[in-house]
Amino acid sequence: MKPISLHGKLYLIPTTLGEMIPDDVLPQTIKRSIDFIDHYIVENEKTARKFIKSVNPDKKQPSLKISILNKRTEESEFNEFIKPIFDGYNIGLMSEAGCPGVADPGAAIVKIAHDKGIQVVPLVGPSSILLAMMASGMNGQSFAFNGYLPIEKGEKKKALKDFERLSQEKNQSQLFIETPYRNNKLIEDLLVNLNGNTHLCIACDITLPTEFIKTKTINDWKKQKVDFHNRPCIFIIHKM
Repeated sequence: MKPISLHGKLYLIPTTLGEMIPDDVLPQTIKRSIDFIDHYIVENEKTARKFIKSVNPDKKQPSLKISILNKRTEESEFNEFIKPIFDGYNIGLMSEAGCPGVADPGAAIVKIAHDKGIQVVPLVGPSSILLAMMASGMNGQSFAFNGYLPIEKGEKKKALKDFERLSQEKNQSQLFIETPYRNNKLIEDLLVNLNGNTHLCIACDITLPTEFIKTKTINDWKKQKVDFHNRPCIFIIHKM
């Protein structure tokens, strides 16, 4: 649907964090936006179409114009993605899960929008990073999201020690993630390399029926057998 204004806007549309009924975790502004937006920039076309259909079953799928933004997308394509905005169309930017632009390749599109004077409209929705931080009991006044840890064993150990040190020196909680099939190995590394009194929060399957969020010291985690294989997790550490 073409808006009345000369230029369209870039809408940042949050999605669910897993297989959830959208109405359970998303406000009605998401549905209202999807109702009038036909152009989208997404990570995965199949899951994006499925999400749009779950939010608005009456949305005509053939009318959707979808551009794919992932690690294989060339930067030279970005300007073409947002071109419909200058023809008066709104564009919806969607992450594969959660909030676009946060730990998400969509940040590059948002930057271009600002550079070109395009209005950016962030919509409310679940952020696994913020939800984990809220539920952790750690320092919500000062925290840092560090993305993925290094894969190489020595580099990973150094990164963990550095984050632990920073958490104590700056009183700043340190968040990071791992590829889900490596979760259990990461937990082993945490238990081996961190101080026994350091606090660790594991927040898994956030907003889903299987949600698990617990904060304990490393020493206490060592007493519990856990299995988070192939489940999306946020990890937070803080040495008090």
